[in-house]
Amino acid sequence: MTQPGKDLPLKPYRILDLTQGGCLICGKLLADLGADVVQIEDPKGNPSRSMGPFYKDIPHSEKSLFWFAYSVNKRGVTLDIETADGADVFRQLVKKADFVLESFEPGYLDSLGLGYDDLSQINPRVIMTSITPYGQTGPKAHYKGSDLTGWASGGAMHTMGDPDRAPNWISFGPQASLHGGVEGAAASLIAHWHRELTGEGQQVDVSIQQCTVWLLQAAIQIYEVNRVSYSRVGALWMTGGGVGRRQVYPCKDGFIAFTVFGGGLPGLVASTRRLVDWMAADGMAPEWLQNYKWETDFDVAKVTQEEVNRVEVPFVEFFLTKTKAELWEQAWKQSIILAPASDAKDMYTDQQLAARDYWRKLDHPELGESLTYCGPFIKFSETPISFRRRAPLIGEHNTEVYQGELGLSKERLILLKQAGVI
Repeated sequence: MTQPGKDLPLKPYRILDLTQGGCLICGKLLADLGADVVQIEDPKGNPSRSMGPFYKDIPHSEKSLFWFAYSVNKRGVTLDIETADGADVFRQLVKKADFVLESFEPGYLDSLGLGYDDLSQINPRVIMTSITPYGQTGPKAHYKGSDLTGWASGGAMHTMGDPDRAPNWISFGPQASLHGGVEGAAASLIAHWHRELTGEGQQVDVSIQQCTVWLLQAAIQIYEVNRVSYSRVGALWMTGGGVGRRQVYPCKDGFIAFTVFGGGLPGLVASTRRLVDWMAADGMAPEWLQNYKWETDFDVAKVTQEEVNRVEVPFVEFFLTKTKAELWEQAWKQSIILAPASDAKDMYTDQQLAARDYWRKLDHPELGESLTYCGPFIKFSETPISFRRRAPLIGEHNTEVYQGELGLSKERLILLKQAGVI
């Protein structure tokens, strides 16, 4: 919770959020920082409410855990901006807004008279952040996009999976659009800094394809220099000579991250030797491995794939006799470079996260219980992030925003509701 007398970083600012899917995280992050984010939905609800998983596996627009996660700290109103009255109400909201977030096809808001050029005439300081599959311009600007196409078009998908199979994509949640949303939040704050200096608003153009290209790290440079297209290698770590070493090993109750190190890096070689000593104490290190010349015989610039495969076998056999906890405990004690591959249960019970007060409880009166949420993404000593409210129900804050803040009469709200505008 926020400490007494300390305001949240973005408390004075109002944001109108029209996004869907993974792009919802853009407004969520800004809401976490204290901005008053008003999620604007179609009167039937945001399509993202249909995204699972659902509370107690009950498919319902008010029980989407996806919606809960990415709309926390927001308020919510309903509005059909495709109607003349709805567009007029939206323009009134924009007059007092600092940011507008949207993820529609380029040109859609312009067709309604609600594009950046239109809104900047109403409010010159407004910042519109537009998050789309391919950006506002270019030959693919109007192409439809999905999380799958986001990974594929950005090149990252080609690097994921096993070499003898088709490419894979990260299938848990809309990861590509989540990247776009995070970049959109950062870009919005950069535009905000410019506005603080100059008084000028602007449109921020976020391409999800470009966001996923950034995940390639050095793959583009490798192609530019060597004309080699870096491809998928499964759980291996490829050396410059094209030799692959394991990065993930199975153990008794899951997986751990570990790589056999050799060559001219003393600290890494020492880590490998300490693990071999532990294996020997358990009677699981053959004599040849105990006497292995790691500096010369496992130099990654010279070692062959056949030798790597031979050396890794004893490690595979050893790890299968230990649990993640056993391996982590000894790795910590003996300074061995190794880490467990945590699953959801591991994260939920993680001592480090608990010590940092990461997990947060939020009341859901409509469900009759409290749910546990991922906590603040960062800590501030002077402006700590707080979790103020659970995700809004459909139209939950219509009266509060339209009547209490915009000044529309009760009669006007009734007429707008009867017309299907709100």
